[in-house]
Amino acid sequence: MNAVSPVYIALGTNLGDREQNLQTAKALLSRKADILQESSVYSTPPWGYLDQPDFLNQVIEISTRLQPIPLLRFLKGIEKHMGRVKRIVNGPRQIDLDILFYGDEVIETDDLQIPHPRMAGRAFVLVPLAEIAPELIHPILKVSVREMLSEADASGVMRL
Repeated sequence: MNAVSPVYIALGTNLGDREQNLQTAKALLSRKADILQESSVYSTPPWGYLDQPDFLNQVIEISTRLQPIPLLRFLKGIEKHMGRVKRIVNGPRQIDLDILFYGDEVIETDDLQIPHPRMAGRAFVLVPLAEIAPELIHPILKVSVREMLSEADASGVMRL
């Protein structure tokens, strides 16, 4: 079976050594995926729950042989291994790993929705994604990442 590409993963962290958290997550991810592209790292204000430190966010493009559900389980395993504990929705975390796109697949299960359902309007995802895949078309919305970003409020998103 061939590896699937492109798969885009969003990484976010706002606890501990944030730069190291991103590096550790990518190193662990590379055990079952090839990292093809990496966006710059961005400092972003918290979203949703505001009483927490700023985040570092990044998007990577990977190629993997893992199908979507096993990939989700693998990512959740990395989060757990790195010490993520879900206490507050949109709250502080060591690491957050989300599948944004898996090729052009559309998946809706209780555990997984691809494309990521809350991506549009979230500059902390769209700014780094647009850096590496501006012309990528959302298979449901039928608009490019660049177009989604043009509708988002990117104030406070700073490239490091």
